[in-house]
Amino acid sequence: MGPVLFKAACPTCRAHCELSAESLRLAIGGSRRTTFYSFTCPACGASVRKPAGERIVELLTGGGVRTLRLTPGPGTV
Repeated sequence: MGPVLFKAACPTCRAHCELSAESLRLAIGGSRRTTFYSFTCPACGASVRKPAGERIVELLTGGGVRTLRLTPGPGTV
């Protein structure tokens, strides 16, 4: 089995591309608003950030995408 590729679309140039796990970053926060994945569009170079629901998080983590867990700062309730 070859490397895992993920399909993504760029909202800036509307290109559809396939990205390796190394090309994506996943941030998991305490809410839907703070859970997202990001990548640089290979077609236009734009930085893209998109929300990641539970299913997307499951697919990306299972495919080896590096994950950053966001935690509340000091004094945050």
